[in-house]
Amino acid sequence: MSGPDFDKSPLIPAIAQDDDSGHVLMLAYMNRESYAETLRTRRVCYYSRSRERLWRKGEESGHVQHLRHIYYDCDADTILVKVEQVGGAACHEGFESCFFTEIDPETGNETVIGERVFDPAAVYEQ
Repeated sequence: MSGPDFDKSPLIPAIAQDDDSGHVLMLAYMNRESYAETLRTRRVCYYSRSRERLWRKGEESGHVQHLRHIYYDCDADTILVKVEQVGGAACHEGFESCFFTEIDPETGNETVIGERVFDPAAVYEQ
């Protein structure tokens, strides 16, 4: 086997993890083209399902992800990218990680556990 199996699925989940801290930053998707661009440029590129086009992480915010390591799982249907996250935030809502809301399994109550690194209204002209 040589790399993720895009023949099995044209869009493969890609988990981004901060290479220094180990924090899981986000989940996105890659297609064959975004995967190849990521390897070629060492800057992480995803496929945006909502925009239906390649999404070069940080193209609007400047918070790019530089590729340090890339892995795929035993079924070749999930990608893990370990990155250097520029700007300290991977989430478009201004948090380091997209996983900033914790749910208490006992009560179902939600708690925001992260702090905003940037104001999204100031970064994305909304």
